[in-house]
Amino acid sequence: MSVQAASQRLVNEFRSRPTLRAGSLITTVFGDAIAPRGGTVWLGSLINVMAEFGVSERLVRTSVYRLAKDGWLRSDQVGRRSYYSLTDEGRERFEQATHRIYGEPVGGWDGEWCLLLLAGLGTPEKDRVRKECGWLGFGSMSANVLAHPSPDLAELDVTMRRLGVADRLVVMSGRTIKSETAMRELTHGCWNLDDIDARYEDFLRRFRPAIRAFGGKTQVDEKSAFLVRTLLIQEYRKILLRDPWLPTELLPASWQGAAAYQLCRNLYALVHVAADAYLDQTMETADGPLPPANPSFQQRFGGLVPPQQKGYAVNE
Repeated sequence: MSVQAASQRLVNEFRSRPTLRAGSLITTVFGDAIAPRGGTVWLGSLINVMAEFGVSERLVRTSVYRLAKDGWLRSDQVGRRSYYSLTDEGRERFEQATHRIYGEPVGGWDGEWCLLLLAGLGTPEKDRVRKECGWLGFGSMSANVLAHPSPDLAELDVTMRRLGVADRLVVMSGRTIKSETAMRELTHGCWNLDDIDARYEDFLRRFRPAIRAFGGKTQVDEKSAFLVRTLLIQEYRKILLRDPWLPTELLPASWQGAAAYQLCRNLYALVHVAADAYLDQTMETADGPLPPANPSFQQRFGGLVPPQQKGYAVNE
């Protein structure tokens, strides 16, 4: 399959869905492509790029308006042009998401659990904490207890501060003393690992043709690279919102998450340079093209080195 055919297949699949999640895709474009390159873009160029995914101008305008209303973006008018930028809160949220999406899987585990006790919070606050900490991988062990075996404590601190519960949410650590088998069964059901595993398996099925098409190419079509890179992160991000990133010791033996990470890392390394070249041509700010990506961009997925140079098989 050619590069263009592989990218068009993914785009057609995205367009064929009953509901186009334009806001979600725009969030992916901002987080993956715009945030590391200054965080600001002219609305007109965003509209033109989103048309490649079958998203209409009206839907783009409605979506960015909602993102601005929700506090993710702000709008600045320069003459007749509108430019959208990340708010401080939006930038903080994107930085958290970036660490999770492009970070490496959990390594060893010392057996300690982090527990959040919600008893001191009101019902609306409990609901917000469950939602926000769910994005960090915490699961509900009971009505008033959230747990995770290896959370990012810095991200937890940021979330607690943003929610205004830092002084009232009790954070504890604990260790399973007996009944390891029962704990594994509780873990399996608490995070619905079967459903997440099936989503990873579907992700692999859909993107393996793309990595086979791009692997070994010295010249890559820039638009195709951007389309694939965007849809790759869009679909991977959606699964990661559900995946608690548990240590290997707590995962099923046939867990597909490791293979999905490997494929995402390898395909991203193959297409990111050509995709950035496409962004140079299509995305504008008030000062001209997007600025170069910040230095941390090159650290995504443990370092954006082509998989052949790392000794990985590109068709994994």
